[in-house]
Amino acid sequence: MWDKIQIFGVHALWKPEIVFVTIVLGLLYYLFTGPLKHVTGLEKEPPIKQKVFAYSAIVFFYVVKGSPLYLLSHISLLAHMGTMAILWFIIAPLTIKGIPELWWRKLFNMKFIGKFLKFATYPLVAILVFNLSFSIYHLPGVLDFSKTGLFVHWFFTLFIFFAAIFMWWPLITPLKERDTVPPLYKIFYIFGNSLLITPACALIIFAGTPLYATYSEPDAFAMAMELCIPPDVLQGMNLGGPQIFMKMSLLHDQQGAGILMKVLQEVIFGFLIARIFIRWFRKENSAIDPIPTDENAIPQYK
Repeated sequence: MWDKIQIFGVHALWKPEIVFVTIVLGLLYYLFTGPLKHVTGLEKEPPIKQKVFAYSAIVFFYVVKGSPLYLLSHISLLAHMGTMAILWFIIAPLTIKGIPELWWRKLFNMKFIGKFLKFATYPLVAILVFNLSFSIYHLPGVLDFSKTGLFVHWFFTLFIFFAAIFMWWPLITPLKERDTVPPLYKIFYIFGNSLLITPACALIIFAGTPLYATYSEPDAFAMAMELCIPPDVLQGMNLGGPQIFMKMSLLHDQQGAGILMKVLQEVIFGFLIARIFIRWFRKENSAIDPIPTDENAIPQYK
């Protein structure tokens, strides 16, 4: 497939405008957590670990929206699911962890924005909104519609991205006063996410025919390609359909997409469950007084 997509040129493959946006995001983070940190109220720079989270989120943003993977996501549903999994299950939690705690606290203390954030990050609301958005987005008519224009495409992308941030918030909130969900409930919350995302994945995996016109019909496919390829490059090209770029059948590509999303989600959530359990176990054990080893410290009774 890599050899075939070379015909679209360097601009379509590497997206200079997204390179620019990525550099700007990284520069702004550097300035407002470094030389200009006092402008945003920071007294000292964030720890190295937090910076790594933030810069990693920015790099992954470019991978999803600026690298050849973005072009491939308009050709293959499997690649599309890969980019969405990175966006929702990697970039979203990295963003939460990468933004300084003070900035989050200021947002939550704002009059209107704070009220909205408190509502949107309430566990029941967050889990339902994200999974409902995921399921609706992957209905054939909705996904095909999201590929009809740049504004529509970015609207859907950003809406579900913020829904993913709200979904992650009860699990990894950096604000101690808002970390009110007990460890056991967090594990139930994760299991709930796994269950709610399953029907949409199952629909994609077990469908007997290609569901999406964008990934099967030439006209819809050509319209979707306009989102990532300059008009002057597309002019005069007869693309046919996505099948000319792939070695697997459209149905197998679709099935692989559903499996990939489900597997990646289970792996990431499984890691998170293990992390929550280990932290809870250590905390419980640390609360138990150790057995005295000093004989002199043991009361002697006669």
